[in-house]
Amino acid sequence: MGTPLFTVFTPAYNPGELIARTYRSLCAQTLRDFEWLVVDDGSSDGTRERVRNWQAEAAFPIRYFFQENGGKHRAHNRAVREASGDLFAVLDSDDAIMPRALERLLFHWLSIPPAERGRFSGVGCLCVDSCSRTVGRPLPHSVLDCRHYEIDARFGAVGEKWGFHRTSVLREFPFPEITGERFCPDAVVWNRIATRYLVRHVNEALRIYHSGRDGITANHSALMAHSPHGARLYYKLYLELPVPIWWKARRAVNYVRFSLHGGVPAKKILSDSPVALLSAAGTPPAVALYAWDRLRFRVAHPRSLHTGVTETA
Repeated sequence: MGTPLFTVFTPAYNPGELIARTYRSLCAQTLRDFEWLVVDDGSSDGTRERVRNWQAEAAFPIRYFFQENGGKHRAHNRAVREASGDLFAVLDSDDAIMPRALERLLFHWLSIPPAERGRFSGVGCLCVDSCSRTVGRPLPHSVLDCRHYEIDARFGAVGEKWGFHRTSVLREFPFPEITGERFCPDAVVWNRIATRYLVRHVNEALRIYHSGRDGITANHSALMAHSPHGARLYYKLYLELPVPIWWKARRAVNYVRFSLHGGVPAKKILSDSPVALLSAAGTPPAVALYAWDRLRFRVAHPRSLHTGVTETA
């Protein structure tokens, strides 16, 4: 069997029976030129056995890797290193895609003139929920070529989106792996990619997004508080991007908030900020949010930058 066109990557941490929904949607794909790469992030619920059984019956290759629990971002880095496909799509372990999803993503990719494709990292599309309602706002145009952060900051198309990036581009921009932290927001990588590449966004819903879950979606703030250096990096990147000042204002508050969780000294918070005045103005609400986080998420002590926390590619 030759090299597949797509790698569909699923990170799995105790997904239970929900991952069967993901598998069934892949079995229904009209485009068969893909592999399914599952990185099991320390599951103890029989995920290994489920995937092994599917490997024996599936009409497409399934590759399975197990690692000690380290977070979705580490699983993503592992998958990008292992991927055989030229195009790389992330599909969470409780979501599904439309039967023609991969076929349509490829159609939109090939609609970009060959001479122009080097400027693009991939294709983005809309999502619907389990009741077939569009998640968030659609795009202002049927096709929109822009950078990741411009989708909501400039065009107002907020809400969950989906799609793929070229695997070669993802290998240029791995997730930072910060010692002691198990979460890093996806947009850290998507926004770094956006400094160099465009994405072709289309007003077509190809993913079924299930948001009523007890994982990353439901516990986002708690995850950020317990992984503050990744959160701080996420918000700092937004302050560096060419987005409207009003867009940066709220992110400046959260930059200070999670810097405090990370034990970053006040002088360093402001000296590191790309917009120091905004960060200074956002400090009072940031301190209030920080205190509330510590109470509700039981974050006992700041995670100091001077305790051996490092960022690695």
